[in-house]
Amino acid sequence: MNKAPVPAIMDQPSPERLLQIGMGFWASKTLLSAVELGLFTQLASGPREGAELAKAVGLHARAANDFLDALVALGLLDREGSVYSNTADTDLFLDRAKPCYVGGLLEMANARLYPFWGALTEALVTGLPQNEAKRGGNPFDAIYRDEASLRGFLQGMTGVSLGTARAIAQAFPWGDYGTFIDIGAAQGALPVQVALAHPHLTGGGFDLPAVGPVFDAYVAQHALSDRLRFYSGDFFKDECPSADVLVMGHILHDWALPQKLELLRKCHAALPPGGALVVYDAIIDDDRRENAFGLLMSLNMLIETPGGFDYTGAQCREWMGQTGFRDIRVEPLVGPDSMVIGFK
Repeated sequence: MNKAPVPAIMDQPSPERLLQIGMGFWASKTLLSAVELGLFTQLASGPREGAELAKAVGLHARAANDFLDALVALGLLDREGSVYSNTADTDLFLDRAKPCYVGGLLEMANARLYPFWGALTEALVTGLPQNEAKRGGNPFDAIYRDEASLRGFLQGMTGVSLGTARAIAQAFPWGDYGTFIDIGAAQGALPVQVALAHPHLTGGGFDLPAVGPVFDAYVAQHALSDRLRFYSGDFFKDECPSADVLVMGHILHDWALPQKLELLRKCHAALPPGGALVVYDAIIDDDRRENAFGLLMSLNMLIETPGGFDYTGAQCREWMGQTGFRDIRVEPLVGPDSMVIGFK
């Protein structure tokens, strides 16, 4: 009697992927703690002996070797013998002295989002935010509580948005227009990149008054103060400033659908005939199968906001059509981000 062939070991189901995802917070918190301790900034000046590095960032002797070597195994540090150094990406993006530092956002994630995500199950069952609002607070107070916290957050947003800003500076037909304004500009990463790539353009950024000094300083660093200015206001209380092109990035997902539509209407009203709106976010693929980051970001909006959610390109096209835009199209950018372009 013939027996069925025994499947090879490699063909057997394995729990490895499930365990890796389920225990993924181990790796996440290891990186976040390294950023909090300033470890990558310490190594930005050059390789360091393990004992010297541990002393510089205040590691206990019991923890030092395992912590540093875990970062090596995760691909976040290199090691030759007992000498540690940054990898190319940690040196570029996690050195506090570099303009592309994204650690401000990770520091905020460590201090705020990490504990809040521990209550994800409650958020999934109740549909309610799990951040400071759960205790009657305001999440924006945690970000805007002092200048250092605000600057760290805005610098982190610049680091995260820089690649996308450069892609928009190249992909959009800026030669057809003369002015532009970034709605919710933060530090000004997108206005600076667009202005650097297109010397004929003038414009600026629109954001809350507290952001103004940070925006102005960042623009001045790039010698663009004569072409870019800050517009102070609240986009729910004030009208949007007018320009040929308005850009709104990583903003729309913060809000429930009525507020999304209100912002789109305000942008439409502020544009001249023939003007354009560019919306960019970690836009979810229409089939909702591929952009895991966009879907997880939507869960983050569940944690952080009363009604915010991320969305597909098809949804954004529908909303922009409802608010008066025409010839709407979706274009991929870099990483998980895409832009939706509509015309008045």
